[in-house]
Amino acid sequence: MHRFLLTPRWWGINVFVALAVPFCLFMGSWQLGRFEARVDSHREATAERPADQVAAPLDSLLPVDTETSGRLASASGEYAEQMLVPERRLDGASGFYVLTLLRTDSGKALPVVRGWLPGTADPAKAPAAPTGRVEVTGALQASENSGTKGVHAQGGLPAGQLGVIAAATLVNLVPHELYDAWLTVQTPVDGMLPVPAQAPTNTGLDLKAFQNLGYTGEWFVFVAFVLFMWFRLYRREVETLRDAEAGLLDPAAPADPADPADPADPADPAAQDQSSTGIAPVR
Repeated sequence: MHRFLLTPRWWGINVFVALAVPFCLFMGSWQLGRFEARVDSHREATAERPADQVAAPLDSLLPVDTETSGRLASASGEYAEQMLVPERRLDGASGFYVLTLLRTDSGKALPVVRGWLPGTADPAKAPAAPTGRVEVTGALQASENSGTKGVHAQGGLPAGQLGVIAAATLVNLVPHELYDAWLTVQTPVDGMLPVPAQAPTNTGLDLKAFQNLGYTGEWFVFVAFVLFMWFRLYRREVETLRDAEAGLLDPAAPADPADPADPADPADPAAQDQSSTGIAPVR
């Protein structure tokens, strides 16, 4: 009954199923792992830092990742160029960041957001940075990119303004070697408000995370579909063989000699009359 499974056609079907099922299971598990990794990174990024956290040296926390983002970091040096970062919102109000480069003892420059001020970005409103050697402590942040929420990535800003806080943006504006990170001071002065630390990009439960979850379901549905189609083909094949053994399948019907499409029998008198006169006899 089941010897048909060894035919070439069924060999092809079985090999396809044997390869498709584990492949779909692997892809579904991989997508599920991606979703779980995003959930874990979201928890790490949004976890509340201890209030008594001690600042660590900047170099010991680099490169910035989900564990070091938001950690208190310290660096020392002298303040250099100052820029404004416009169109940044804080507590629902529009304003700008006051960003000053810190030339550290290592020779690299570190962008430091010293605080936030409301209104339109205006150099006259921004307080000057302290002179001389300073010790700066702030929350460590990863460089922004064009996909970071709130950035001004279209360009066209006036001189002295910066749309994206990133080494890739600053490298064309300042003559210093730059850290691929920045600090936001949590205890600003001169009437500025502190800029809270933000979670790094691609660590939240965003659309990409739920896309991974949706793809997980799709791959597992493919597994069920492949198995269902194999079982359906198998059952139809078995039913066909059983019907044939029981004699339920009609053999090919022979041609009907009385079929109107067949030529008329020359021995039929009616046909002879019709062929000779061209008029069909009346019956």
